[in-house]
Formats: sequence, C-alpha cells, structure tokens
Amino acid sequence: MNVIRFSDLCASSQVRGKRVFIRADLNVPQDDHGAITEDTRIRASVPCIQMALDAGAAVMVTSHLGRPTEGDFKPEDSLAPVAKRLGELLGRDVPLVANWVNSDDKASVTPIHVAPGQLVMLENCRVNKGEKKNTPELAHKLAALCDIFVNDAFGTAHRAEGTTYGIAQFAPIACAGPLLSAEIDAIQKALAHPKRPLAAIVAGSKVSTKLTILKTLADKVDQLIVGGGIANTFMLAAGLKIGKSLAEPDLLEEAKAVMAAMKARGAEVPIPTDVVCAKTFAADAVATVKKATEVADDDLILDIGPETAAKLAAQLKAAGTIVWNGPVGVFEFPAFENGTKVIAHAIAESSAFSIAGGGDTLAAIAKYGIEKQVGYISTGGGAFLEVLEGKTLPAFEILAKRAGG
Repeated sequence: MNVIRFSDLCASSQVRGKRVFIRADLNVPQDDHGAITEDTRIRASVPCIQMALDAGAAVMVTSHLGRPTEGDFKPEDSLAPVAKRLGELLGRDVPLVANWVNSDDKASVTPIHVAPGQLVMLENCRVNKGEKKNTPELAHKLAALCDIFVNDAFGTAHRAEGTTYGIAQFAPIACAGPLLSAEIDAIQKALAHPKRPLAAIVAGSKVSTKLTILKTLADKVDQLIVGGGIANTFMLAAGLKIGKSLAEPDLLEEAKAVMAAMKARGAEVPIPTDVVCAKTFAADAVATVKKATEVADDDLILDIGPETAAKLAAQLKAAGTIVWNGPVGVFEFPAFENGTKVIAHAIAESSAFSIAGGGDTLAAIAKYGIEKQVGYISTGGGAFLEVLEGKTLPAFEILAKRAGG
C-alpha cells in the first residue's frame, strides 16, 4: 500500500516551520474519578509527537475520549488528564485548547496559536459537531488548521470521521504516522504477502460476530484454528456433542461451509480431540479433561484439552505466518487457561512472523509475558477485525488516494 509516511517528510526536512495536525488514539481507560488507569495508547503516541517536535513543526494533537455528545461538552469528556500524562512523558507542558472549531456553519476556524517547536492538545474531537458523520463543513475547517495532516490512530482507522477521513481529503498533505505505518507494514506482511504455512487463530464466544472473518480467512489460510464458543459450534458441525456449552446451532451450515472451503483447498479447521469440561462456569469449578467424543449432556466446555493444545502448538511452531485473534479457552480461570497458555508459548517459540490483535488477545499476551516474542501487536480492536474481514479501512483508502495525487 502506497501512502506518504510522516517519517519520510521529517527526514527530507519538509516539516520544519509547518503546522502539523496529528490525529492520535489517546482514548485511555479512566476510573470513576477520571484518573487514567492504563496509559499504553498515550505512550504509543509519543514517538510521532516527538518526531514532529524534533523536526521543527508547530504541533497540534487531538483524539477522542469516551463517548461524548456532539456539541455538548461535559467535564468528563475532557482530555485534561491525557494532556497531563503526555506532558509527564514528554517532560514539557502540554496546553489544552478548548472550543477550537466554530460551532456555526461558517467555513471559518479559530486560529490556534502554536509556534514551531511547540505543542498543544486540542480538546476531545468527538465533541465537535459533524465529527462522526464527517460533514464537509467540518472537514474543510479542520484542513484549514494545518499544512500537514498526520493520521497515527489505527484504532479509529475503520471509521470515516472528520479527524480520520475528512481532514485527510482537504489538508495540503495527508500522511501516515509511525504507528499507522507500522500497522500497514505488519498487515501486509501477514495477509498480503505471507510466508507459508499461514495459520490463523480466531476465537471468541460467538461465530456470528466473526463469521465474515472466518469466511474470508477460509480462502487464504492453511490452518484455521478456532477456539472458545466458536470452536463449540464447529464441534457440533463435525457431529460431536458439546453438552450445555455455549454455541450457535443455527449457524452449523455456515460452519460446515467454512470447513468445506478449507478442505477443498487442502487446508483444515482442526477440531479438538480432547476438551476441558466443568459442570458450572466458575473459577473454582472442578476441571475434567475428556475426549471430545465423551462430553456429557451437563458438561460445559471451557478449554481445549492438552492433546489438542499440543497438536496445535506443533502446527504453530511449523508455521511461516501466524495471525492471532482471541484466547482459545476461559484463560482468566487458572483451571481453564492451559490451552491459551500453550498456544501463547508456541507462538512465542515459533520462528513465524506473528501479528496479534483484539482486547482479550492482548490480555493473554500480557499474562504470559510474551510481548517481545510476538512479531507485531496491533493497537486496534475493531480496525484489526475489519482488516481480517478483508475490508479496506477508510483511513488507509484516503491516505493511499492522497499519495497517488
């Protein structure tokens, strides 16, 4: 994918003295008092901001935070805690600018005073009227603020909003920041030009939420490993009993079609040969390993069994590329974490290029301490899933279009 990269503009001295507008993803979790509980996204945004400052730009950065109502700013919508934390990380004050877009329909903007080498944060962009619908009026106002627009927010790349798409249409230059560039490179390496065999792990509670992903990957991958409630539906489709486990019987034909598509290509969806069952869904429930053919009517399947985990681990260690989305069992409960733990360590030990994304996946990676062994950890949840579905993300589309002139 051909996009203009902000790092290239900086390296060729095209940024000095320019007004640079960075759309970051600073949507961090907060407690009831507004304190930031986890700052990964802020830390991940620092390299782009520092790059712009070092290149001599006048820097404006904005993000959404929470789910504010457009045109109705409330104190809890404020990026003030984010600006404070960013300032601590950068070792400088980060002034926060409110009311930075006129709320009327005039095509004018309020001048934002920022000199080269300075940084300001623009208040929560989703408070601006027209942001979510990407109105032309807002897009033009945003573009008028800058010489260079930098999208460094992969987490919102699947949304065509004012600060992710509209501004990119009309800004003099629109480019990808280092975070977004890294996502583009990793996605292309994993899906556009994968080293074979290509293995994908798609797990979660429901087939329905990831059906499009399963169908898309069935045409691309050599092994499609399913886990969680999704695996239960595939077990049903393969003629196995699953007791009272979570599944979607109305999607059996869809599951069978995915298996048939894989088989027709000489690939496979490995069905568990053993599982870990319990009578209740609880952390202290008694865990029992059973053959997949011996699941009782009152059993709940909460993990893949050790035999299945070992087989899948061997496949992953032999893979050329691995795409991981979702833990294969209830890994939050120690008695039912073995499958996910074995899979995680197999990915860590594999020589394959691996890309992982999705909230629960990131939690599993953190739990087993394999961050440094995963090739690329995606910062976007919904955006990552849409890439797996085969969709072209709006942010990628407009940046590629602008790069092509």
